[in-house]
Amino acid sequence: MRTQAIDNPARRRLLIMGGALVVSFSLHPSATEAQPDKPRLPGSLRNDPMLDAWIRIGADGSITVFTGKAELGQGIKTALLQVAAEELVVGPGRIALVTADTARTPNEGYTAGSHTMQDSGTAIRSAAAQVRSILLDLAAERLGMPAAQLHVADGVIESAGHRVAYAQLVRGRELHVPATGQAPWRDPSEYTVIGKSLPRVDIPAKVAGGIAYVQDLRLPGMVHGRVVRPPSPGARLDSVDLVTTGQQPGVLKVVRDGSFLAVIAQGEYQAVKAAATLARAARWHTGPALPPQADLYATLLKAKSTDTVILQRGTPGAAGRRFEATYRRPFQMHASIGPSCAVAQNVNGEYTVWTHSQGVYPLRGALAEMLAVPEQKIRCIHTEGSGCYGHNGADDAAADAVLLARALPGQPVRVQWMREDEHGWEPFGPPMVARVAATLDANGRIADWVYDVWSPPHSSRPGKAGNLLAATYLERAFRPPPARPIPQPDGGGDRNAIPLYTSANARVTHHFLPQAPLRTSALRSLAAYTNVFAIESFMDELAQAAGVDPVQYRLRQLADPRAQDVIRLASERFGWNGWARAPWRGRGFAFARYKNLAAYTAVALEVEVARDTGLVRITHAVVAVDAGEVVNPDGIRNQIEGGLLQSASLTLCEQVSFDASSVTSRAWNSYPILRFPQMPERVEVHLIDRPGLPFLGTGEAAQGPAGAAIANAVADATGVRLRDIPLDGASVRAALERRES
Repeated sequence: MRTQAIDNPARRRLLIMGGALVVSFSLHPSATEAQPDKPRLPGSLRNDPMLDAWIRIGADGSITVFTGKAELGQGIKTALLQVAAEELVVGPGRIALVTADTARTPNEGYTAGSHTMQDSGTAIRSAAAQVRSILLDLAAERLGMPAAQLHVADGVIESAGHRVAYAQLVRGRELHVPATGQAPWRDPSEYTVIGKSLPRVDIPAKVAGGIAYVQDLRLPGMVHGRVVRPPSPGARLDSVDLVTTGQQPGVLKVVRDGSFLAVIAQGEYQAVKAAATLARAARWHTGPALPPQADLYATLLKAKSTDTVILQRGTPGAAGRRFEATYRRPFQMHASIGPSCAVAQNVNGEYTVWTHSQGVYPLRGALAEMLAVPEQKIRCIHTEGSGCYGHNGADDAAADAVLLARALPGQPVRVQWMREDEHGWEPFGPPMVARVAATLDANGRIADWVYDVWSPPHSSRPGKAGNLLAATYLERAFRPPPARPIPQPDGGGDRNAIPLYTSANARVTHHFLPQAPLRTSALRSLAAYTNVFAIESFMDELAQAAGVDPVQYRLRQLADPRAQDVIRLASERFGWNGWARAPWRGRGFAFARYKNLAAYTAVALEVEVARDTGLVRITHAVVAVDAGEVVNPDGIRNQIEGGLLQSASLTLCEQVSFDASSVTSRAWNSYPILRFPQMPERVEVHLIDRPGLPFLGTGEAAQGPAGAAIANAVADATGVRLRDIPLDGASVRAALERRES
């Protein structure tokens, strides 16, 4: 990993200069590797092991905390502030948090996989605890009494009428200290900040029309760019008239580099009009045809795959009743409400990029490779984007902006994608096929389990220039690097493919497909959404075959008590045992532990199906979550509720459509998402707090269980099992007509 040096190119130091802790960044190469005689550092401290990478104390007593993770709307700014405030024993309002900036913060890679609290939260907590311990020792020395007799309150250490503030203690001293990971954390009985629902610090500007997103950013002298896209993914530019566009009002420059075609104008609407003129003047050589959409799943199953058995237990093939089913998911998109945007400025060959990328350091590396400049010439500053969990067009918009800034040095260039750009060119969530078979013994228990999943790549995030859309169209074109599966335990296409249910004989195989007809990458929870949808749908089918209540059936075959706890809590709060059946209403249940190592989530819900239209509406949903120690209860509830709604949209509405040449679902009417009439009447989220236990990521925990619970409820309401996503009105209506014919 690399960080950009600020004050000293040789090392990172935390100095007391002028009465303030001054931070400079550079990495000790030897410090990144765990020493044989030293314990492994917690969280991201193992990559940036110096305390000054994480915390700064000023002469005025102010405190700045640094994180390499990005605020994506998940509320991590607030939660990380709470963690730091708790361990430093100061009010959260006294802490400033700096997020994801290649010139200021540690390199924590991507903000993805529900890792922020596990990685950054744990690192900040450990660093803050050690800083507090150091300051207590300094105070004990100054006050002449044992540290154990000292009390800390809001950044002041006191005892027996003697007081000394943090700022006083750091003056004139050097506190350049490696992290040990050994400083004791505060006991949960002492908490004053952790476990409280503090108001989120990122919300006020968003609801009051303030500058909240990169889309809102306006810099002095800023100009506007628009990129002209090819008619199909594989098309190449044959010829174009640049002169006519260049003569339009406000146009500052028309840019062509190979098949990359764009315009820069003084005003945004001028750029839009000029791009339309430029598009009409372009002549393209179309690429290879896409397969018929109707043949998508057959195409996947016929494609060359790399097969890996990720679980082999016993020998499947037990005697008993055999059941099989196949579940399928189409291409789906992020469909961000705010299309992707970036601003870039080139001053004397040094670039500053404001981007809503989820990985500013990997993006910096990819941009540097594309521009053929040293990484130190590029600074990427995370600025929130309006919508996205996963890899949408954020990084591609940054690449567009940087290329235009190179063509027009000096002025900031803003690139705002249009709706057709976002829907047509973002990396999609991959289509998948899951086949599952199981044998039930005489008691209805699972005697063996065989699961196969076929999936294209779930991550093509930048790190290499070839993963940037624009870079693949340049005269010196970059090819996407070879796709590789994400290894277990996190997994990509096989994420959550290993069930937690006990079975003496089980085999799970991941069929990795290196290529897909359209570009794919990470969509919230990756393949966990599909694999949990398949596994939990099949568990309901097995429960029905065994004649056992689906909640009890799951409990019977789970050994993990924490899994059992969330299942019981969700079913109890929903009123599962007392639920009253009504025509065209059904109940569904599902459970998963995200990635089999993060938060436990159980979902119980009721749906109502409209017989004439087939539309499905959730009337009531209850979710139970065990996320380990809870820092901000309201923040977790927001994440779980939002995840349930997004999953409902994916499950009930969303599917990318395409023809032989390109994506055709380029607007909301052709790519519908969940609308207000289908929103649940009531959603309850109940948390099981585990003070003192590790943080478990929650941002993606609801995706799979929510989708499966909906499918199970639809089957309960209609008597028809739908195994293909989405369960939209047309699909439900067609299934009902087939049943009745």
